[in-house]
Amino acid sequence: MREGLAIRLGVALYAPDIPQNTGTILRLAACMGVDGHIIEPAAFPTSDRHFRRAGLDYLDHVAILRHDHFSAFRHWCDVSRRRMVLLTTKAALPYCDFAFREDDVLLLGRESAGVPEDVHNAADARVT
Repeated sequence: MREGLAIRLGVALYAPDIPQNTGTILRLAACMGVDGHIIEPAAFPTSDRHFRRAGLDYLDHVAILRHDHFSAFRHWCDVSRRRMVLLTTKAALPYCDFAFREDDVLLLGRESAGVPEDVHNAADARVT
């Protein structure tokens, strides 16, 4: 807890390109009670209207934070004092050996390409 407010885990999608995967991650976030972040540009419309039209009826149960680009998300993490943890196949540290914190934001890369090197390097931690 920080300043009397509960801080909770978050999950962030970097420029997602498969709508069904985004829906699945947002459904997981809703079920787990964690925030979902979408870092643009996505390869499809990410408005609530488009999600509802696609049948994502659990949107009322998940807080979706949208970031216009990665630097806006990085700024949000800095201001919020949240640690960005990149889940990547290019990390050396297995997730089971990592000490996660309740205020981490787990960052998932684009399905087709992962994240660019500058995003990889900007992460506070990288786990596989």
